[in-house]
Amino acid sequence: MTVETPTRYGVAKPDEMAGLSGLEAMQAMIEGRLPAPPIAKTLGFLIVEVEEGRAVFEGHPTPDLLNPAGTVHGGWALTLVDSATACAAHSLLPPGKAQTTVETKANFTRPILPDGRPIRCEARVVGQGRQIITAESHITNADGKIVAHGTSTLMVIDLTKPR
Repeated sequence: MTVETPTRYGVAKPDEMAGLSGLEAMQAMIEGRLPAPPIAKTLGFLIVEVEEGRAVFEGHPTPDLLNPAGTVHGGWALTLVDSATACAAHSLLPPGKAQTTVETKANFTRPILPDGRPIRCEARVVGQGRQIITAESHITNADGKIVAHGTSTLMVIDLTKPR
């Protein structure tokens, strides 16, 4: 019998992140050695897979996320695109570097319903420069149908220099 450890939410302390590459930090979040960000608790999604240049999130939208039309608000999907693409980009960074979003865009192709089934978002880096990384993602429902897709442009920042 496997017992799942409850997800811990918060912001990792600098000493917890020291010396970790972006990929190592993302793996530590998945494994529970680092906390998941508070936004993940608020919106009901988590990173579940990561490798160099790729990140996968799973979400479980609830009725609390509905818009007036009775479907999940597009902001939820846009945040999921932003989070997954940012983590895909972050997975390529060395220790001491981070990234922040410059721009994220999403297209919605089907309504997202809070039907209790998971939503999956897979993101991949498309291009990486010294200062800018671009990534794309697609969100699928439990039937494997694309419900949204999007892109992000991310800026690499140096955490070792004063801002």
